[in-house]
Amino acid sequence: MRFRNGGGGEGATPAGADATAFAAAAAAFAGSGGDLTEGDMPDLLRDLLAVLPAGVAILDEHLRWQYLNAAFATATGLRRADLLGRPVESTSFGGAAGTLRRIVADGRDREHTTGSPEGPGAPVPPGLRVRYRALSAAGHVTGVVIVVLDDPDPVQELRRDLAQTRTRLALLDAAAERIGTTLDVDTTCAELAAFAVPRLADLVTVDLLPTETAVHGHGASGLRLRRAAVGCADRLRGAVAGLAHPGESVRHRDGSAASRALASGVAVLVGPRSPEELADAAPDPASLAAYRAAGVTSVLAVPLTARGRLVGLMTLARAGTAGTGDATAPTAPPTAPVFTTDEAVLVGDLAARAATGIDNARRYSHSQGIALDLQRALLSEPGHPHQNLELASRYLPSGTSSVVGGDWYETVRLPFGRTLLVMGDVMGHGVEAAVDMSNYRSTLRDVAGTDLPPHRILRQLDTVIAANESARPATCLLALADPGRRRWTFSSAGHLPPALIAPDRPTELLRIPTGPPLGTGVGGYEQVGRELLPDETLLLYTDGLVERRGEDIDVSLARLAALRLPTAGDLDDLLDAVLHALGPYSPGAGPAEDDVAVLAARPRARP
Repeated sequence: MRFRNGGGGEGATPAGADATAFAAAAAAFAGSGGDLTEGDMPDLLRDLLAVLPAGVAILDEHLRWQYLNAAFATATGLRRADLLGRPVESTSFGGAAGTLRRIVADGRDREHTTGSPEGPGAPVPPGLRVRYRALSAAGHVTGVVIVVLDDPDPVQELRRDLAQTRTRLALLDAAAERIGTTLDVDTTCAELAAFAVPRLADLVTVDLLPTETAVHGHGASGLRLRRAAVGCADRLRGAVAGLAHPGESVRHRDGSAASRALASGVAVLVGPRSPEELADAAPDPASLAAYRAAGVTSVLAVPLTARGRLVGLMTLARAGTAGTGDATAPTAPPTAPVFTTDEAVLVGDLAARAATGIDNARRYSHSQGIALDLQRALLSEPGHPHQNLELASRYLPSGTSSVVGGDWYETVRLPFGRTLLVMGDVMGHGVEAAVDMSNYRSTLRDVAGTDLPPHRILRQLDTVIAANESARPATCLLALADPGRRRWTFSSAGHLPPALIAPDRPTELLRIPTGPPLGTGVGGYEQVGRELLPDETLLLYTDGLVERRGEDIDVSLARLAALRLPTAGDLDDLLDAVLHALGPYSPGAGPAEDDVAVLAARPRARP
């Protein structure tokens, strides 16, 4: 049996007989002829009552409050200054006044469990037992001792356990209906986040390990994960806007609650009591800023494990008093600012079911035949550049993760330390677009191997593709990196201009002569050169990154040029910043209508 004392700690509650013994000691004091006031109590009795974890209060025969210890004030929420010397009728214990008068009249003890339909009223949390014991001296009742015990009636305790079990089963049944309605990974994660808010938390994030790095058991701390879903209460949307959006990569800081859960494979519950503890629990600076802005009071990081494999992590947070939720929900919205261990177990059961749904969706995606085989090829990393060039790439399909698109990127190693960067976009979606994309990539590799300049590579590609009447047109941008000569060479077939990101300068959209899309047979491609500097980063992208429905493309490009992006550090962090500001989950972007492919390149400084 556990209880919460006046200082917020926990310990073992004494048996009812022990508490009655304390009351008997008070009765003995009353029978000795002393007055029922705290000041006249023997020091030993006063000290014992002060540290007693059970709540104890003493009333005189006129039912005026004479004493209450700290545990009684904690259990009832009443203050000593509001009670001492006052008659019981004028306080919140007035509902028990009739019972107390009967005790003074007949000297018989009474008790009841709070929250039960019968018995005297008392402002005590449900499930506690309240005992009323007469104080007698020379056959005369001189007062009443009120004792509050965390020793509920077994029947009431069984009823409460059954109610909790029914609530838990109802929640899990509702989760089974609402999570995993499709065999799409991202949809399943979004359903999990939407279900948890506001039933269990005010803020939920779901992060997944890349399929190829899913590990058995645990030990995934330090890996870069993909943010799959975010859910939050409406009142917190402004405060948590800085969190990574779905599709962006995240890396949890060593020592954070999330990192510890990934490393150990078990849930980690943190109730930070200071700004320092909150900083220790947060996985990264953006999350810490969001936690502070939202007033987070409790964090629960739960691994997502299915069939012995760790597939991701769900992190839940509560921020003070939770927001309102659906009154018809299987369980009420959270009202406590801190997760309990029982709630952690419930969330663990929910996470286990959701993880199985995520794993099923992944297995389904892996079995979809040629369409998803092509998509996996599309999502694979581009070729390896020379060591004098640093690369990072990202691909976000439109709609669900099983939709095949025509966006693609590639790198081709050339002699003398040169690397050809390619960004292309085949018109349309579906298997046909993916087939054409694959043809473009293979043809590009063959033509680039002849070591032609970029504009002649486009000319050859246009001729080859135009000969195939069923091939779809495509835009394409080539960037030849030649660090040895400190030079970029560009050529474009109807593609959007690349962006150059340099220290102490605004993002620059390079002016590239633009020829017609590939496959038209028209030709007429040109190339232009530019100095290559070690501190500059080149960003290639497809139109899905910047275009918005009903918006002029110049406005869209101006939005990209207005970004202030990191010019140093990991290129993956740069891509995260770009996708956070412009990707399909960025503010004002609306539903994803086209694929997004981005490729960042930065020359390495010579040692």
